[in-house]
Amino acid sequence: MSVARQVVVEADGGSRGNPGPAGYGAVVIDPATGEPLAEAAEYIGVATNNVAEYRGLIAGLTAAKALFPDAGEALRVHVRMDSKLVVEQMSGRWKIKHPDMKPLAARAAAILPPSSVTYEWIPRAQNKHADRLANEAMDAGRDGRQWEASASTAALDAPSARTPSPVQGPPGDQAAGAAKARAALAAARGAAAPAADALFALPEETAESGGEPTDAHPAPQQPAGTPQTGWGAAPDLGAPATLVLLRHGETALTPEKRFSGSGGTDPELSAVGLGQAERAAGHFAALGTVQEIVSSPLRRCRETAAAVAARLGLDVRIDESLRETDFGAWEGLTFGEVRERYGDDLTAWLASPDTAPTGGGESFAQVAERVAAARDRLVARYAGRTVLLVTHVTPIKTFVRLALGAPPEALFRMELSAASISTVAYYGDGNASVRLLNDTSHLR
Repeated sequence: MSVARQVVVEADGGSRGNPGPAGYGAVVIDPATGEPLAEAAEYIGVATNNVAEYRGLIAGLTAAKALFPDAGEALRVHVRMDSKLVVEQMSGRWKIKHPDMKPLAARAAAILPPSSVTYEWIPRAQNKHADRLANEAMDAGRDGRQWEASASTAALDAPSARTPSPVQGPPGDQAAGAAKARAALAAARGAAAPAADALFALPEETAESGGEPTDAHPAPQQPAGTPQTGWGAAPDLGAPATLVLLRHGETALTPEKRFSGSGGTDPELSAVGLGQAERAAGHFAALGTVQEIVSSPLRRCRETAAAVAARLGLDVRIDESLRETDFGAWEGLTFGEVRERYGDDLTAWLASPDTAPTGGGESFAQVAERVAAARDRLVARYAGRTVLLVTHVTPIKTFVRLALGAPPEALFRMELSAASISTVAYYGDGNASVRLLNDTSHLR
C-alpha cells in the first residue's frame, strides 16, 4: 500500500488592468519543512485576474503531479489561494457561471483525482510567495522576456517551473540554504504553516460540483448598501463592465463657459475641438482597450465619437439618455448672466437637485434618474467589456457621483475639461471603481 505524499500548493494570478497584461505564479511546498519544492510562473498576455488565478492553480497542480508522478491517488495536495472565487468554485460551493472560467475549472479538476485535493482561502498577506512569482512573470512579459526562477532566498533550491523535480534531502551547505528558504517562506506567508494533519483533513461533506452553496458552507454575501471604492476593488468577481466616459471636444461656447445643454443650438466642434477629438482617437487607438462606442445624440458628441470610431474601426450607437441637461432659458448664457437675469431661480437651483432651470429646463434629479437607468442598461449589455461613452459634463459627473455614492451637491465640486476622460468599472456584485483623468495634456 502506497504511503500518502502530502504537498501544499500556493498559487496566485494578477492582471494590471483587469483585463490587462497578466501573469501567474505557483509554488509547491513540503508542509513538514516549509521547503519550496518547485516554482512555476508565466506571463500570459492580456487576461483578467480570474483567468490568471485559474492558470496559476493549473500550473501548481501540474507541478505537484510532476514532482511525484508515481504517487497516483496517494498524493494529497492542499491548495492555498487568496482568490475566494477560485477556492469556492473548485470546492463546489459556488456555481461557475462565467464562460471563460468553466473550461479552466474543468482543466484544473482533471489534473488530480478530486478526492486528492483540498482548498483553503488565505489572506493575500499569507500568499506573498505566489504573488511575487506572478509579479515577476508580469514584469518579464513587460520587458519582452520569459520568466526565470529568481535567486532570492525564497526560491533557494527551487527547480525550474517548466521542469519541476523533487528536491533531495540537502546535505552540508544545502541544509543551510534550505533553512534560509524555509525562514523566508514562513516570513513571506506572514504566519506559520498549519500542521500537516490539519491541512490535509478531507471534509466530511462535499457539495456537488457546480451546485448552490450548502448550509454547511454558506457563500458569503456582500452587505447591501456598502459599495466598495478604489480601482479594482473586487478582483474575484470577473471582468467588469467598464464605462470609459469621454467628454466631447470644445465648441465655440466651451471656452466662454456658457450653458450648453440639450435645449440650445446644438453647436458643432470648433477647430480646437476637432483637434481634441483626433488626439483622443489616437489615445484610444494606442490603448487598444475600447470595444464599443456609444454617444449622446448631440452634434458635438457625435463628431467626437466619429473621430474615435474612424481610428478604431468601430460603429457608433446613439443613446438618448446620454444627452446633456436641458438648461431651459439659461441656454447660451454665462453663469454671471444667469445670476443677473434669474438670480432667485439660480439660487434655488444651486440649493436643490429637484429644482429645474428657468423656463422648463431639466433638474439634476431628473438627469440622475435617466443616467442611472442608462447605467443599468449599459452595464447589463456590456458585462465584461469596455465601452466608450461620449457624452457631456452633467452625465459624466452623475456617473461618477453615483459610483462613489456621493450626495447631489458633489456635482458642483467637480470640474471636467473638454475631451477629459473618466472611467467607472462595475463588477458583478454592483460595486463600482472610479478612475479620473482630467488632465488633457495628452490630447494637445
